[in-house]
Amino acid sequence: MNTLLPTSTAGSLPKPTWLAEPETLWSPWKLDDVQLIAGKQDALRVALQEQQLAGTDIVSDGEQTRQHFVTTFIEHLNGVDFENRKTVKIRDRYDASVPVVVSEVSRQKPVFVDDAKFLRQQTKQPIKWALPGPMTMVDTLYDDHYHSREKLAWEFAKILNQEAKELEAAGVDIIQFDEPAFNVFFDEVNDWGIACLERAIEGLKCETAVHICYGYGIKANTDWKQTLGSEWRQYEEIFPKLQASKIDIISLECHNSRVPMELIELVRGKKVMVGAIDVATTAIETPDEVAATLREALKYVDADKLYPCTNCGMAPLSRETARAKLQALSAGAEIVRRELSQ
Repeated sequence: MNTLLPTSTAGSLPKPTWLAEPETLWSPWKLDDVQLIAGKQDALRVALQEQQLAGTDIVSDGEQTRQHFVTTFIEHLNGVDFENRKTVKIRDRYDASVPVVVSEVSRQKPVFVDDAKFLRQQTKQPIKWALPGPMTMVDTLYDDHYHSREKLAWEFAKILNQEAKELEAAGVDIIQFDEPAFNVFFDEVNDWGIACLERAIEGLKCETAVHICYGYGIKANTDWKQTLGSEWRQYEEIFPKLQASKIDIISLECHNSRVPMELIELVRGKKVMVGAIDVATTAIETPDEVAATLREALKYVDADKLYPCTNCGMAPLSRETARAKLQALSAGAEIVRRELSQ
C-alpha cells in the first residue's frame, strides 16, 4: 500500500439487530433462505460504510456473512457431522459443543468466494478477507476419524489453499488466517503449525497475514488472561519461526495487554498489524492513546511496515462502541502519520 500506517480491523464487526442477536457470539440468523442472502449483503454494505466513514484504509466484510469465524467455514465441508456433537475444551480454556470429524474432510464448493466478489464490487479500496487457520480449525472440532491433530491440520491446509486461491481470483488483496491457537500450543506451532499455514498460502500472489491474539472480549478469555501474570510472553515462543516463514503480515494484540512491545523486534522485517484498540472493554480509546501505542511499536517495526489495527474482532460489542473505536483508530494513526512526515 502507498498509505503510511494503513488502518484495518482484525476481523468481525457487530451485526445489525435485524440480522442476528446483537453483542452475541454464535447468534443464530433471524432471516431464512433468500431473505438471509439479501440480509447478509445489506449487512455487508453497512459494515463497509461504517469502516469508510471511520476512515479505515483496508476494509473487510466485517464477517457479516458468517456466524462464527471458524465453524461457518467448517459447516460447508464434507466429512464433518454437526448433528451428533461432542464437548471439548477449546484452546485449553473453556468447554464447547463442537461438530465431529467422521470421515475424510473435503471442500465441495467455494465457501466465501461469492461474498468476497460482492464486497469487491462495492469498493475500490484494498480488501482483506479472514479465514480460520488450520490449527484453530482442529482445535474447534472433535476428531473421530484421523485421530491426529497434525494429519487433520494438513488436510485443512489443503482445503484452505483451494479457498484462498479463489478468494485471490475474486479480487481480495490480503488473505488473513486467524490462529488464536498459536498462543497456546507452542510446541505444535513450531513442529507443524507454521508449516501447515505455509501450505495454506502456497501459490498465492496476494499478501497473506496471520492473526494471533488472546481472544474475543468474552469472560472465558478475560478470565484466562488474569492467569497469565504480569507479562504475556506467549509470542516469544513462536515469533522466531514466524519471522522466517513466508507469511507477509503478523497481526498482534498490543493495546491494554501485558505483551512486552519489544517482542515485536523478533519479527523485524515483517509487516505487523499492531492491535491499538482493546476489544475486551467498552471504553473508547482516545486518539492520543492509539497514537501512544503506535509510537511504542515504531521502536521495533519500521514505519512502512506498521499497520494499525484492532486487537481482535468486535462482534461482541455494540455497533456504537465499535464505530467509535474505529474512528479513534483512524484519528490516532493520523496523529502519528503527521509526526512522521515532519
